[in-house]
Order: sequence, then structure tokens, then C-alpha cells
Amino acid sequence: MKSASLRTLLFLAALVAVNILSAFVFFRLDLTEEKRYTLSPATQSLLADLPDDIHVEVYLTGDLPPGFKRLENAVRETLDEFQARRGVGAAAITYRFVDPDAITSADAKTKLIDRLQQRGLLPTNLFAKEGGKRTEKLVFPGALVSYKGKETAVLLLKGNKTTSPEEQLNQSYEGVEFQLASAIRKLTQTEGSRKRVGLLYGHTQVPPSRFADLLASVQENYNLFFVDMSKPGPIVGLDAVLVPKPDRPFSEDELFKLDQFVVNGGRALFFVDGQRVDSVNNEGTYAQPLNLNLDDLFFRWGVRVNRNVVKDLLCAPIPLNVGNIGDKPNIQLVPWRFYPLLNNFGRSGNPIVRNLDAVLSRFVSTLDTVRATGGDGQPIQKTPLLLTSPYTQLLKAPALISYNEARQQPDPETYTAGVQIIGCLLEGRFQSLFANRILPGDPRASGFRPVGEPSRVLVCSDGDLIINDVDYKRNTPYPLGFDRYTRNTYANKDFALNAIDYLVDPNGVIAARTRTVALRPLDKIRLDAGRTGWQLLNVLGPLALIGLIGVVWQVVRRKRYHA
Repeated sequence: MKSASLRTLLFLAALVAVNILSAFVFFRLDLTEEKRYTLSPATQSLLADLPDDIHVEVYLTGDLPPGFKRLENAVRETLDEFQARRGVGAAAITYRFVDPDAITSADAKTKLIDRLQQRGLLPTNLFAKEGGKRTEKLVFPGALVSYKGKETAVLLLKGNKTTSPEEQLNQSYEGVEFQLASAIRKLTQTEGSRKRVGLLYGHTQVPPSRFADLLASVQENYNLFFVDMSKPGPIVGLDAVLVPKPDRPFSEDELFKLDQFVVNGGRALFFVDGQRVDSVNNEGTYAQPLNLNLDDLFFRWGVRVNRNVVKDLLCAPIPLNVGNIGDKPNIQLVPWRFYPLLNNFGRSGNPIVRNLDAVLSRFVSTLDTVRATGGDGQPIQKTPLLLTSPYTQLLKAPALISYNEARQQPDPETYTAGVQIIGCLLEGRFQSLFANRILPGDPRASGFRPVGEPSRVLVCSDGDLIINDVDYKRNTPYPLGFDRYTRNTYANKDFALNAIDYLVDPNGVIAARTRTVALRPLDKIRLDAGRTGWQLLNVLGPLALIGLIGVVWQVVRRKRYHA
């Protein structure tokens, strides 16, 4: 009897000690193969020093199909992990799940839906099959994150729309941490902690309204500056520069500034064209070769922009008059093979393009990679990010481009140019283009570095990729990537913002996009064949187990207390 009491006291003492220790020592174990409950170091750092409370309202909840329920659970688990990982003394993270369908008041429900749509959370008409029945439900797969009176929307249903619904939901599952952490970063950043991004102007004739959405989106996360290359002196004080669709050549002095900016560790994004297309009509116009005087610089870095035009069978449509119906023109959307849809992102798994939707391009040229050695003797690492489909045709500039070409049925046997690179990431310690060319008496010799810090450069051979359309009736810009003909929104903005995120800080929040969660689907044929057996096992199995435990318990009691 004393021994039993002593064991009980020791157990209680150990339990109290563990509870006291847990107040000072925190740890959690993630035993999943993909470490799906482990936050990236950047996210943990973000949560460690929250200056004020964060509140998240999630609208993806209610009576959902299994795939969406899994996504809802992923959001809940991620927010729980956010709460657990916030720093000692840091502000609180609270969340609430709201089901719009559960609101009984019609006025309150209408006001909530209007509020969500104004914030950019659009409903998804959900169709699903459950037990052989087709169900339909309107859901809002998003959340609103609030901080100090500010609010931002988070889209939770992301991913590539050309994949199966199961794969897209899994891609959304993988992106939950990134979407939520990005929203918190956007709201909590202080002016001094923001990275500085410069926009080169003076080299393009594109009006500012065509860059409006990109610049507004960049300003949400970065301090944006306009860089005048005509002013004397180097480019300093910036983390990255953005070169948007230049259409006039860079001078030697401007090349030198770009070269030294990259050599000294600055990051650069180039969205350039290999040819110029001023306008297109039915009869046709010629795409003329465009010389921007960047060829030598790009070649030194490891890429070459070719003077050609890509035609791709995987393309976006344009409206075209294909005939008359009575006395009225018959306007139809027809494939326009000069507008390739870039839905091939290689096998790099780079966070810039991982789980990205298709990107819309217009009058693109091709990129070639060339051998380039960095200043440390190591080759420059080249990662193709945007690629065409395998069914392409290349036209060397000057090339005739005519709307009448869209009327013709293409012959797939002539589209044999294969996959072409449109966007490429370059990483390494770049050598200066001006190495061994700057004499001691040259005014540029002061501070010149032939080899500098490790850096990253992105080159895309389509300047239109970051240009948004404009609604001229209302004189307002459309979102970047929005196609006014099909009303689809492509992933152009996501690509550009991901690229800036990765270039300025590859180990930051963008690193959360590398999370991988494997799909492990059940064998539906075997599942249907054995459905009855599994149902009986689930219903009768627990009862049989409880009965067996009762029998064993009675046998033990009889042996112990039998006189």
C-alpha cells in the first residue's frame, strides 16, 4: 500500500514539475515527413517582434467538401502555429472563422459580402461531388488581416488553374503560410525596415498609367524611388532596380552605372523586348529589331536576347471580325499566337514561380543562355523561370505581323521550334563588363570594382509582361495580368512581386513558397469495392474492442479477488 501511494506521489510531483518547466521552456515536435507544421525562419522572425495585436478573420469555413475542408484546417493549423511561435512579450495573434452562409440576417449578410468584395475577396462558385451527388456552394476562400486600424485581404485559393482541382487545392495548402505571413509583413513593416526599389525612367515611351498597378503593388511592401540615369554619379542606396520596357538605347555611361550597381551587390530586373511592334492591322506591320545597347552586358552576365518573335499554339485570344451576320459584324475571340501563355516554369522549383498560374505575354522574343564565369571563378548560375510550350515557331525580325494570320488554321507540324526561354534568373559574383577597360586617368576609375559582391539579376524578353491595360471609358487601370477580352486575370503581378521578393531577400518570407505537401490519394476503385466492409469495421469495431476490454477486465478481477 505504501509503495502504491509513493508511486502516486512521485507521478503527481513529476506532473507538476513538467508543467512548471513548460512555462519556461517551449518546444514542439513536427513528426510529419514534409515538416508541414514547421514555419520558415523568416516567418518566425517576423512573428517574434510583433509590436501590436494582429487579428485574422477567415471566411473559408462551414459545410465544405473534403478538399476545401482540408484547406480550412491548414489555415487553422497555421494560425495556431503563428500563435505558438510568437515571441515572448510580443503582441497577440487572434483569429476567427466566419461562415457567411450562417448569417441569418439578409441585410447583415449582404453588407458582409459587399465588404469582402470591396476588399478584393471574390466568391467562388464551388461544385463538388459527394457520394455520387453534385453539390453547389458559394464560398469566400480568403481572409482579412487587421493591424492598428489597417486591413488587407488574403487570397487563400491560389495555384495553377490548369491543374486538377485536387492539385490546385494542394498548391493552395502549400501557400497558406506565405499568404498569411506576407499580409502580416505588409501591415507591420515600418518605413525604416523596408527595402528600397528603384524604377528606371526616361528610357520608355509607355505612359505611367500602364505601370500603375505594378507600382502601387510594389509600394505596399517597398520604398519606391525613381532613378534618373542622366544624372551624374553611381546608383546608390537601393536594394534593387527595375528596368521596365525600355525602347531607346542605353548610353555607355548608363551601362557603366548598371554594371557597377550589380557588381556591388545590387539586384536588377530587366523586362526588355528583342523587337519593336508599334501597331498591328489586318494587312500587317513589321516587328523591327530593337537595339537597346544591352547585349554586351547581358552576354557578360550569361544571357542573350534574340531579335525574333515567338508564335505559340498555347496562346491568349483576341476579338476579331470573322465575317458578318446579316448587316452586323461577327466578332469572335480567336487564338492570337503572338500572345503566348507562359505556363511552363521548368523544373527548378524556384519560389518565384512555384505553384504559379499562367503568365500572359505579348510579342515575346527568346532568350539564350551563354557560358559566363563569375569573379570567383565559378560559373554564373542560370535558372530558366518562364518558358513557352513545346509547340512554337520563331520568326526572325523584321517579321510580318498581321491580324489576318489569326483567321488561318495553324499547322501543328510547322510549330517545331520547341520550348523557348522567356525569363531567366542569374545568380553569382558578376564580373564587370568594363574590367581591364578603365584606365587610371579615367574619371570613372574612382571606386571602380571589376569584381564585387554576390548578386542576382532577372532578365525577361518581354517588356509587356509588367504592363497593365487601361479602362479608357472610366480612365482607370486594370489589374496587372487582367485580360479585358476573356476577363481572366493571369499571374503577371504575382510573378513580378515574387521576383522582387526573391532578389532582395531570398531567405525572407518568399522562402515559405518552397513548402511541399505531397498528395496521397486513396485508391478509389478499391475504396468503392470495399466500402461496406470498412463501414462495418468502423461501426462494429469500436464496440467489439470495448467488449473485449470488458471481458479481459473481468477475468483479471476474478483472478485477483477470487477467494
